[in-house]
Amino acid sequence: MCPPGCLHSICENATRRGLLKAGFTLGLGAAAAATLPTVQPARAAQAGFTDTVDLSHALYEGFPTFSGDKWFTVEQLVTFAKDKVNLNRWTIVEHSGTHMDAPIHFSADGLTADLIPISDLIVPVAVINIAARAADNVDTSLTPDDVKAWESKNGPLPEGCCVVMNSGWHRLVGDPKFTGNDDQKKNHTPGLHIETAQMLIKERKVKGIGVDTLSLDTGMNSGGAFPVHYEWLGSGRWGVECLANLDAIPESGARLFLGIPKVKGATGGPTRVIALL
Repeated sequence: MCPPGCLHSICENATRRGLLKAGFTLGLGAAAAATLPTVQPARAAQAGFTDTVDLSHALYEGFPTFSGDKWFTVEQLVTFAKDKVNLNRWTIVEHSGTHMDAPIHFSADGLTADLIPISDLIVPVAVINIAARAADNVDTSLTPDDVKAWESKNGPLPEGCCVVMNSGWHRLVGDPKFTGNDDQKKNHTPGLHIETAQMLIKERKVKGIGVDTLSLDTGMNSGGAFPVHYEWLGSGRWGVECLANLDAIPESGARLFLGIPKVKGATGGPTRVIALL
């Protein structure tokens, strides 16, 4: 982290040398003059952990999308070799790479990402593995029976948890199969069944759902219908898509930390998802 005034000085020098494009500004004056808040002692955590697993894919230009459109681009504004500083400009669609869907994404008046309580972003996780079935049927979905089978083995879903589908798709980023495009430009990827979303809303106390594919819905339902998106996000809950490394965490006992940027009014955003073991 730069000390106060560091980036301001760098950008001022770069601008004076004509290195920054017109219209590129950083509102750092107020931040540099602001008084640092008093730091309060941290409260003891209610649950400890001994290991962490990164459940996010690295975001890069050309990261897969169902449509094939590029949703993330990087423009290098200045370079260290020439200017003694590295600085990039990102252009991004909110729902790129590993990312969260906030309730407002598929509802008229749901919470935006910045208004989701932080207590809802550190939650127990239940991982339900349907990878073997998905390998044989790419259009399969996570069903209520899958949830019940998980509970028969592990006990009731933890209160306030995130239910995550492990379809094995997290291993396919970079493979054309990841988007599941066919000759008719339809997408064949696993997702949640609408009845599963309804069950988790009405019969369980679940805060979030997650998938290792590009959509909470199956690919075949992601061309306009989006039943799970409307049902789940419309209920005021969040979802997380395009998770990575799901084989590296247990099906029960872990917790998720979702680090989403606090952008006012955001419908979601790229998220660093970390499993605490």
